[in-house]
Amino acid sequence: MPRLLPPVLSVLLVLSVLLHAEDPSYDLKLETVTQGYDGKTCWVHPRAGAIPGSTPTVVMTMQKLLLTGSDVFYALNHTSSNDLAQTWTPLVEHDKTLGRREEANGVIVATCDFTPKFHAKSGRLLGIGHTVRYSGDKVIHDRPRETSFSVYDPQTATWMPWTTMPMPDGVKFYNAGAGSVQRVDLENGDILLPIYFKAKGDKYYRVTVLRCSFDGTTLRYLSQSNDLGLESGRGVYEPSLIKCAGRYFLTLRNDTAGYVSVSDDGQTFSEPKKWCWTTGEELGNYNTQQHWVTHGGRLYLVYTRKGANNDHVFRHRAPLFMAEVDQATLTVKRDTERVLVPERGARLGNFGVCEVSENETWVTVAEWMQKNGPDHVIKPDNKYGADNSVYAARILWKDGK
Repeated sequence: MPRLLPPVLSVLLVLSVLLHAEDPSYDLKLETVTQGYDGKTCWVHPRAGAIPGSTPTVVMTMQKLLLTGSDVFYALNHTSSNDLAQTWTPLVEHDKTLGRREEANGVIVATCDFTPKFHAKSGRLLGIGHTVRYSGDKVIHDRPRETSFSVYDPQTATWMPWTTMPMPDGVKFYNAGAGSVQRVDLENGDILLPIYFKAKGDKYYRVTVLRCSFDGTTLRYLSQSNDLGLESGRGVYEPSLIKCAGRYFLTLRNDTAGYVSVSDDGQTFSEPKKWCWTTGEELGNYNTQQHWVTHGGRLYLVYTRKGANNDHVFRHRAPLFMAEVDQATLTVKRDTERVLVPERGARLGNFGVCEVSENETWVTVAEWMQKNGPDHVIKPDNKYGADNSVYAARILWKDGK
């Protein structure tokens, strides 16, 4: 069974991090939050939010995945740390408030792809994700989807029952959600929330950035940006947004490549541009999400890619890299690339970013224990050593601000 441990770094992980080129602007510490694996289910989607304080309280949510299925998720759990990842509380399952629910005709609905983040204006930790629907533990192909959310109560260490945010156009936004996204909270409390969506029967997902209000309890739609689309694969989806140096940057998943878009006001975004190195070659990220880190006016992309001796990893989703972005050209600086989390045969493509304080940022991820092929379960005694470890890669900024 998985067990919570004080941070332990294996010799393999330490060497992999230390042997990679360092960035003069930050140090990196890789912490293990949980480890252990039974070969039947595994932890996925560990994402954290930090409640400010003299030492921030970091609350991390995650949920179990059924390994014999495809994207079959169970109730959200959470653990927390009050000492910057030195110790963690036991994982608590929130089946009654963040669990599955029954609908008509035997349909089961769950909330997943959940990301908590502190909302400064209300002083609440707000988690946002989206819904998924199952019939017989199989994802229903043509299904409605909604943006789901919940609020954390630090006094009782509980979450309110998840609910969904109404949308203005039920036809256009038939399948619409904010799963695995990064949002931007504005000073007035409004939230810029990227989502991906399609109407019933549509072939391609599109992306838009919603402007929402949040009063500490309820998330409400206010307006939206222009739509972004790409008639390739499944379109564009799993968007993440960041504000850096006065501009808004949006990164997008596509089946064959990652894409980037930019806006001066968070309302009108440019046509998506394929992620490339500054030298012009394609980055090599495809069919998985990317997220942002920013500090001191510098912008970084966190991603996975081909070409890292990782052909044995599902969709090349490990190791997990970070590199600085050239904000003028919207390209990635190859000489700044650094491994945040090394690969041990399991994918690391579903991860989150948490701004813990002005001194550090965390990237949190779990070893997802499925692979390619008919027998797609990675065995507990696999040759690469993956054991469903959940990691917090702590980026420690050297300038202290």
